[in-house]
Amino acid sequence: MRMSPEDKARKVGETMFAVDTASKDTMGMELLACEPGRAVMRMAVRPLHLNGHQICHGGFIFTLADSTFAFACNSHNKNAVAAGCGIEFLRPAHAGDVLTCEGIEQTLSGRHGIYDMRVSNQRGEVVAMFRGKSAVIAGTVFPEDEQP
Repeated sequence: MRMSPEDKARKVGETMFAVDTASKDTMGMELLACEPGRAVMRMAVRPLHLNGHQICHGGFIFTLADSTFAFACNSHNKNAVAAGCGIEFLRPAHAGDVLTCEGIEQTLSGRHGIYDMRVSNQRGEVVAMFRGKSAVIAGTVFPEDEQP
């Protein structure tokens, strides 16, 4: 029996997040959802994320968006990596803020996909927008013959 796209995406999320030391352990991110072409992650802004202006360093906001991008573009269980991306910072995030990033596949054609990430704070204010281009490479996140 073939896995449904939803079960496949969920297993991709579980498999990748279990060994994602950067997102999980270093950054303190949580994976809230991994669905076909979509992922949601969350991160609390801690004092260690603050820069010299005492706002969240843009690199940490970028990392939240980039990690969400990784789960969204791998959700079809075809290994995918970033081929390029850009980010627009729209408002600062402060210690104690909880940032949520939702990433959505805009198009997937052949080996390339375009994904948009929206990073919002706990008040629903958009902190940053990130667009990534993915490239499919050889392999899968988990063997396709496994069941959910």
